[in-house]
Amino acid sequence: MRLELVRRPEPSRLMSVLSPVIAIVMTLILGAVLFTALGVNPAQALYVYFVEPVTQLWSLEELVVKAAPLALIAIGLALCYRANVWNIGAEGQFTAGAIFGSAIPILLPDWDSWMVLPLMLILGVIGGMLYAAIPAILKNRFGANEILTSLMLSYIALLVLDWLVRGPWRDPGSFNFPQSVTFSDAATLPLLVSDGRLHVGVLFAVLAALIAAIRLSFSVQGFAIEVAGNAPRAARFSGFSQKRITLSVFLISGGLAGLAGICEVSGVLNQLRPEISPGYGFAAIIVAFLGRLNPLAILLAALLLALSYIGGEGAQAELAVSSTVTRLFQGFLLLMILGCDTLIAYKIRLVTSRSHASGEAARG
Repeated sequence: MRLELVRRPEPSRLMSVLSPVIAIVMTLILGAVLFTALGVNPAQALYVYFVEPVTQLWSLEELVVKAAPLALIAIGLALCYRANVWNIGAEGQFTAGAIFGSAIPILLPDWDSWMVLPLMLILGVIGGMLYAAIPAILKNRFGANEILTSLMLSYIALLVLDWLVRGPWRDPGSFNFPQSVTFSDAATLPLLVSDGRLHVGVLFAVLAALIAAIRLSFSVQGFAIEVAGNAPRAARFSGFSQKRITLSVFLISGGLAGLAGICEVSGVLNQLRPEISPGYGFAAIIVAFLGRLNPLAILLAALLLALSYIGGEGAQAELAVSSTVTRLFQGFLLLMILGCDTLIAYKIRLVTSRSHASGEAARG
């Protein structure tokens, strides 16, 4: 006796739309069970996690600030996944962008010019693109699995960052703390409001979503990405190069992740540290799938994931709950999304030994 997945003749469009909603509800149920097991009132905990952060203006601003890098990274990942290219290394590309873009304010701290910030953003994009090009080239040239190479490169980038802020880029006046010098005003993203941390980098996420949605719907490149992901043989017959598509989506994805990295450093932290990200590159994978790989829907999905970060910080302070609970929530959500998507495309069938034998006899 065993369970088999049998492909459905035609997946339900209604369930495809409702899938993210079902996944969120199931995640909340699992969260309530988790909090009960931890000895915490589940109603109070869920309120602190998902309601309290949207009741105050300052927390709403923080929500948008945390959603911006998630959205930027997820939009690039969505392009990869639509093309059936699996970039799992956005965390490394995020870090590479932060390193490249921070070179100017760290190595040239006295350069006070309007050119500093634009050059930082450009270098951040270039850093992310160069780092993303590595798994793309390895896949195209040697057939290396991009999941493994991009993921392993993420940890290399994190180690390089740690070495830099503890070694050559450490601030001499930091009393041996692993951090770079504080960026000057010329190297800091301007704020959208006078109070808080809402910076102009937030607008990049909205702009990227609009451009990606338009390009996917109305450009030859968008059509090539869709065809390559859904029908690779048809893409080849149409004259689209799979290798060129792989490289292009990796470069776009890496560039957006690198832009998110330098925006986070320049707009929020104002210096390099060993930990510049709470896992944005990995959480953005959840955002991409929760948004159904749609650039505009990803903006809403990013707000939801950002809510888990803000709520997690509140739960630590008010309920003495470990920060790892936030990662559990994100893991639950990804598991539920993948489970719902699987059941949309397949149905579960129980196969007994008798029915299996009769099926073999019929085929014989």
